[in-house]
Amino acid sequence: MRRSFQKLSPYLWRYRRGLFLGMGALIVKDIAAAIQPLILGAGIDSLTRGFAISKVLWLSVLLVVLSAIKGLFQYWMRVILIGMSRDIEYDLRNSLFEHLVTLSSDFYSRYRTGDIMARATNDLSAVRMMLGPGLMYWTETMLTFILAAGVMAWVDWPLTLVALIPAPLVSLVVVLFGRMIHTRFEKIQGMFSDISSRVQENLAGVRVVRAYVQEDAELKNFDRLNEEYVKRNISLARASGMFMPLLQALIGIAFLIVLWAGGSRLLAHKLSLGNFVMFNVYMGMLVWPMIALGWVVNLMQRGNASLARIYEMIEERPTIAAPANPKPLVDVRGEIELRNVTMQYGGMTALDNVSLQIPAGSTIAIVGHTGSGKSTLVHLIPRMMDPTEGTVLVDGNDVRDYSPGDLRSQIGFVPQETFLFSASLADNIAFGVKTATKEQIEAAATLAGLSSDIAGFPKGFDTMVGERGITLSGGQKQRTAIARAVLRNPRILILDDALSSVDTLTEERILTGLQEMMHGRTTILISHRVSTVRHADRIFVLEHGAIVEQGNHSDLIGKGGYYAGLYQKQLLEEELEAI
Repeated sequence: MRRSFQKLSPYLWRYRRGLFLGMGALIVKDIAAAIQPLILGAGIDSLTRGFAISKVLWLSVLLVVLSAIKGLFQYWMRVILIGMSRDIEYDLRNSLFEHLVTLSSDFYSRYRTGDIMARATNDLSAVRMMLGPGLMYWTETMLTFILAAGVMAWVDWPLTLVALIPAPLVSLVVVLFGRMIHTRFEKIQGMFSDISSRVQENLAGVRVVRAYVQEDAELKNFDRLNEEYVKRNISLARASGMFMPLLQALIGIAFLIVLWAGGSRLLAHKLSLGNFVMFNVYMGMLVWPMIALGWVVNLMQRGNASLARIYEMIEERPTIAAPANPKPLVDVRGEIELRNVTMQYGGMTALDNVSLQIPAGSTIAIVGHTGSGKSTLVHLIPRMMDPTEGTVLVDGNDVRDYSPGDLRSQIGFVPQETFLFSASLADNIAFGVKTATKEQIEAAATLAGLSSDIAGFPKGFDTMVGERGITLSGGQKQRTAIARAVLRNPRILILDDALSSVDTLTEERILTGLQEMMHGRTTILISHRVSTVRHADRIFVLEHGAIVEQGNHSDLIGKGGYYAGLYQKQLLEEELEAI
């Protein structure tokens, strides 16, 4: 538990003023509550010695004033400390999201989206409950116990020792059940992550589920996960259910001990009636803290388990990070070089000792069969990943010497898998360019061959595309992504099979529109179509992660290799389509 609060110390320190004020209000409230039984005991003892109306009124007024002070400070205690926990939750959520967006792609291949969402929502709420009600009632419980036991010991320490006989048993129960609750809640949160991931995957892939008529199978899988989640929650409820009765039984035993031992001392005239009543009132005051202790331990253990899950992500470090003293990236020419680059994934080689040079302002193309390493190669240039061996250079400098943000700001990258946000077409095109004007957005859409499609949309550029661009066709999504890259006005443009979902006529129109924009910029085209790459200054053919052919279109046709075979195959397909 101490380790959890050490992790949260920067956030607690940020709100130290609220923490101190809240704790101050809690202390005043508990002191006011602890004084009330003393006044009650003194009043009863004074009545046994003779009735005085003035003293009764004075004591009554004092009790009312103390009750008012207790109520006022209890209100501020809750407002300040619960409010502080909300503020820390807000900051922690922002810090978590800020950290998540800095992590490299390998992190997201290890953590499921649903799992991340569960930690960013459910686990954060559990941490807030630990910092708000948990911390507040834990402190109140301890302080109330110390004040009540201290006053009781001051009045009659032998009776206090007898009354506190069940205390070690309470501590033992708290420790044992605290561990049990922590373990079971950790498993529950893991199960919640599994359920969240299953729901997210089914909603994201709902078209596939329906296309393969797997609704019933997915329902059964979800039902199985839900049943397991319920079982684990019932297991936690059983532990909590045993915890509370045990505490209440120990409280009842403590009351019986006070009644028996205190009554004996009262009859032996070793204890006054007022002090005997005061003892019973203090025991009544300890009932709520001892009951609350079970709830607080539950909150603390849940929060502790959730914080561990959150910090498991926060302690992740990006594999792609800026160097301590990054080189400035100005007046980018766009010269690219790969020197003896090897890239491996889990023992599999994607690129094998690849070396190539791309002159600044040239257009090159990369072709090869699926899995030959084309996408891996172009992902190395904006440093979406680092090579296992070798060096990638831009303008003669290792890309690892640049800040990744500076490097990527000079690159327009259209990946194979187009991702669009649930926003308008204009917002999707202008993503990453805050200063984009309406005219610039329209010009980029025209270059990408999207203008005619937008003219048919009901709201034009203000048309909402839906989650992941669900309302657009594959070709429209790709052209939107091309327009997004063009709008950045990059020095290096990478199109990773970005025209695969458009027909050859649209492809020709887009490439014609991009020619002027591509002039003077370094452009890298990846495609399975010869028609896309035939006009490139140089074409590289990848086979099993190695460059096996290179040259211009005419050179490669004459070599009779993979590229020539691909060209002949596509010529035949075009002839067959024309029949």
